[in-house]
Amino acid sequence: MALLDIRQRAGYLFVAVTLGHVVLVSAQVSSQSGVPLLETATLGVVSELQRASAAVAGGLRGVWNGYVNLGGVQAENARLRRTLAETEMRLQAERAQADRSRGLAQLLELRDRTSLATIAAEIIAAGTAPEFRTLTVDKGTDHGLRRDMAVIAPGGVVGRVVVAGARAAKVQLLIDRNAAAGALVERSRAQGLVVGLGDGRLRLDYTSELSDVAVGDTIVTSGIDGIFPKGFVIGRVAAVEKGSGMDRDIIVEPAVDIASLEEVLVVASPMPPLGDAEGGS
Repeated sequence: MALLDIRQRAGYLFVAVTLGHVVLVSAQVSSQSGVPLLETATLGVVSELQRASAAVAGGLRGVWNGYVNLGGVQAENARLRRTLAETEMRLQAERAQADRSRGLAQLLELRDRTSLATIAAEIIAAGTAPEFRTLTVDKGTDHGLRRDMAVIAPGGVVGRVVVAGARAAKVQLLIDRNAAAGALVERSRAQGLVVGLGDGRLRLDYTSELSDVAVGDTIVTSGIDGIFPKGFVIGRVAAVEKGSGMDRDIIVEPAVDIASLEEVLVVASPMPPLGDAEGGS
């Protein structure tokens, strides 16, 4: 065993001496360019390592730049989204203002068309109970409103004031099942009484079975109730159906779309005496 170990050591020493000799010879022997072979070999190895390092660094730099650029794109997208949202909100506000201006213009036109003294009021609430259809307006007794004043809109009759507070008032809609108004068939001048059905429609009652009423006829106020001024549109006949006996069920669609109302006019002029209203019919 000792002899084997000595031989192995001798072999290792021989290899080391040989490599050292090769290195020394390489350091002394020059290539065609005059550079020692050892330096040339070393340069080749080192250059490959440098090339690999540069590639890795370049890749990392590309990833970092991509990350930075992506962050910039995301920030720009967020800014554009905010700008778009602000633009949409501004357009909605301008559209709402335009709609409101159009509604006010129609209200002023209605005021100019009539010879009645009126008070403009804005709707601030609507009743939710189906058995009692109401609106609340932002004017009250401080502004001249009182009970039983008629409320109208550019489309026609809305209802009447039933409760007036100092700065607000409640309006009973004509479509309420407890509401009614004297009415005329505009074409044939047949008279009757329009009553609310509570479901958004009206019914024309107390007309003669011989009276001329047809689908599409316009129903207007007659003025005989002492609340609603004469000649304002109530609605149009939607159906004329056979009722019990000689009676007919005359269904009227209201002219005013209550859901779209924002402003109304409250009629402040006193109604003419009952005899004058009847005489003018």
